[in-house]
Amino acid sequence: MKTLALTAALLAAPLAAPVSAQEFAPQDIPPPPDPAAAVSQDRLRSDIDTLVAFGTRHTLSSQTDPKRGIGAAVDWGLAEFERISRDCSGCLTVVAPERMVEGGRIPNPTRLRNAVAIQRGTERPDEVVIVQGHIDSRVTDPLDWQSDAPGANDDGSGTVLVLEAARNLSKRRYPVTIVYALLSGEEQGLFGGQLMADYAAEQGWQVKAVLNNDIVGGSCGSDGYCDDAHVRVFSEGPRADLTDAVRAAQRREGGENDTPSRNLSRFIDRLAETDHANLDVRQIWRADRMGRGGDQIPFLEKGYPAVRLSVAVENYHWQHQDLRTEDGVEYGDTADKMDFAYLAKVTQLNVRALDALARSPMPPTAKAKAAVQTFTDLMWEEVPGAVGYSIWQRRTDQPYWPEVPVIEEIVASNARLEGVRGDDWIFGVSAKGADGTSSPIASAVPAGQFAPIPVEEGDSQ
Repeated sequence: MKTLALTAALLAAPLAAPVSAQEFAPQDIPPPPDPAAAVSQDRLRSDIDTLVAFGTRHTLSSQTDPKRGIGAAVDWGLAEFERISRDCSGCLTVVAPERMVEGGRIPNPTRLRNAVAIQRGTERPDEVVIVQGHIDSRVTDPLDWQSDAPGANDDGSGTVLVLEAARNLSKRRYPVTIVYALLSGEEQGLFGGQLMADYAAEQGWQVKAVLNNDIVGGSCGSDGYCDDAHVRVFSEGPRADLTDAVRAAQRREGGENDTPSRNLSRFIDRLAETDHANLDVRQIWRADRMGRGGDQIPFLEKGYPAVRLSVAVENYHWQHQDLRTEDGVEYGDTADKMDFAYLAKVTQLNVRALDALARSPMPPTAKAKAAVQTFTDLMWEEVPGAVGYSIWQRRTDQPYWPEVPVIEEIVASNARLEGVRGDDWIFGVSAKGADGTSSPIASAVPAGQFAPIPVEEGDSQ
């Protein structure tokens, strides 16, 4: 089958000529210095100690106590973003979206705030990459807002990762906007994630990717099994925002394994293979862990590409537990249970992924035509910032894209693959920026585009 793919590549004929080597030579541009080289375990540990010192960060805890509760924690997050912004000459816009929420685990109307820092892109500021973690914590009873809830790993780890990413990436300038978000209310029903997804829509952002980091600072499970060499990346299969029309087209033409979030997961996996952190991605092809959820879900429901990063193995004794010792077993989410070397590796992977996504163009919206013909035509919309495009091809039963595209360095917005009968293949298109950085691949199947699906009249969500 590999021989067939190579033959197709040799026969493939773009409908417009590729760009010349003089016009398109990203290999002549030296790669930028490693954006994650300065990630600090000491800073990560110091930030975790600060978060734990708030006693509890439960959503129902005090909004006004300066030392204890969710209000003090969110204020601290905002102050840290302001501090980072001062260090980069005001490069961050710090905001605190808020609303009153109620329902489920929030029995009374409660103020909900997120701490958000926006690093605006220099060329395409409405094109946005988001990295986030939730700052709230809980113990065994989800309504117990009085007991100490350290929340070191869940999700102090994601919170401090976001802050460390801001410290490292704010020293650089990008064509695309990076948003750093600390979310509240996750443990009570993904309220902060919903607030952030709504805020993104209200701003009119074109969301390229959401990296939700939740429980990313431990390497050993409650059964004694340890794994500090992998991080799990969860991505949805069928899109949450499918319309009836697109759902019917997907049933006919396939693409259940080719949503934007799934291709974002593949993008991070490939990046990890060239990463310096010795951390491999284990792709988990479901939206979240079985029977559970995270703050990526509200973004998926709006059609935004979003994934969840989480530890390779969870310790259920050390999350959502009252602080106690029973039969010699310690329960509770405290800092001494964390693996800060592992957290640093996950942070570095996030930083490098954000850097690549913020330098690359948006993935194009691609379509394939191959019905009743011995060739396949591919068409895609040009995207701002792209100097060339690459075409990818894989068997319908293959999980991953090949190492190299079948055609690259195309400046047109269409190409023909002679001798390739499209029924047997999945096709994709990626866009390349001036510095040679490529976007995630956009699959040329129904629901493969990196944008919310427009709701047509009569369609259901």
